[in-house]
Amino acid sequence: MKIYKYGDDVNTDLIIPARYLNIATKENLAAHCMEDIDLDFAKTVEKGDILIAGKNFGCGSSREHAPMAIKACGVNIVIAESFARIFYRNAINIGLYIIECPEAAKEISVNDDIDVDVKTGTIIDKTTNKKYVGTAFPDFIQKIVEKGGLLNCISDFGGKNE
Repeated sequence: MKIYKYGDDVNTDLIIPARYLNIATKENLAAHCMEDIDLDFAKTVEKGDILIAGKNFGCGSSREHAPMAIKACGVNIVIAESFARIFYRNAINIGLYIIECPEAAKEISVNDDIDVDVKTGTIIDKTTNKKYVGTAFPDFIQKIVEKGGLLNCISDFGGKNE
């Protein structure tokens, strides 16, 4: 598991440049994810890697392509100081775990070894022996993300409320 770390105000155009949205397959999104700020990201990211960022991650346009690109690369958790509200909602809609935890986002380094419990928002940095508690999703949102997103969750219930 690797950690990729970025700064503040990483907008959706940096996560997935608009020039690649005309062919919005998962493979295309993954191949170009983060390329305008990290040319090696798509070439080196692997399933289970973690992305950490500063404040206002995912600001900019409201397209779902940004969290879809991140998830398509194999990243299943993004930790940030804060998220843009539309990115936050889009992450839930497509089944991407995100955790707001300012201390962890600031202090964890790319070479650290961490464990994340998405149910509680707990992040353990095994390298520094520090424990962080971020904001975990409430149970009803956990269910949506576990199902792979809102559409999968709705189809499991046949369009009926639980």
